[in-house]
Amino acid sequence: MKLPSLNVLGQDLQPCSTTPVTGFFRDGCCNTGPMDRGLHSVCALMTAEFLALSKYLGNDLSTPRPEYGFQGLKPGDQWCLCASRFLQAHEEGAAPQVRLAATHQATLAVVPLGILRQYATD
Repeated sequence: MKLPSLNVLGQDLQPCSTTPVTGFFRDGCCNTGPMDRGLHSVCALMTAEFLALSKYLGNDLSTPRPEYGFQGLKPGDQWCLCASRFLQAHEEGAAPQVRLAATHQATLAVVPLGILRQYATD
């Protein structure tokens, strides 16, 4: 079950990435719902700095995991991040840029819009 597909601007949620395919539901969008305990709702543009921080914090997004059909992320890829990890990266000074039109409105329960706007590419 998905929550309504609206972005942080109150508009229809735009796709984040289909190459690689992202999203909790693997639909290319940062949709979320009750089953998504990590709230994978922030459409972020990966950077080497963020990928290194995420790996250091125990979530290695850059190493391929073929057994899960995961090719690994590289700088420039777009990916639906957990809202709490984005906020943590912001606090550490390593937050990636975000696409507001593709970031789910549920993010606002964790990350204030003002912080998201600081990293907006749209």
